[in-house]
Amino acid sequence: MKAVVRTTHTLDASGKAPGRLAAEISILLQGKNRTDYVPNWDKGEIVNVENAINMKITGNKLTDKIYYRHSGHPGGLKQQKLKDVFAGDPGEVLRRAVLRMLPKNRLRTERMKRLTIK
Repeated sequence: MKAVVRTTHTLDASGKAPGRLAAEISILLQGKNRTDYVPNWDKGEIVNVENAINMKITGNKLTDKIYYRHSGHPGGLKQQKLKDVFAGDPGEVLRRAVLRMLPKNRLRTERMKRLTIK
């Protein structure tokens, strides 16, 4: 079995919407841009994203979009607005979008390790 040759892609996030950027990143991480793509092999690329703080959030998403998570206990529903997440770490908004666009399988954690956001 040959070793997978991975190329590094550097993307600039300034002026781009997080969802459209996340769609592009998820394709690169999965390796769907390659001619030898196989769904059950991890042949994806390495992706570096720069200027995440300059992403363009359109509409009323800063105040209206809410991220939910649940602890599993009764009354354990937590919520956080996009504005609070973006103020803490702008890259976290993009990371969450990419995580949810990747297939929910065993390869997802390895693919996410190849994504760096600055």
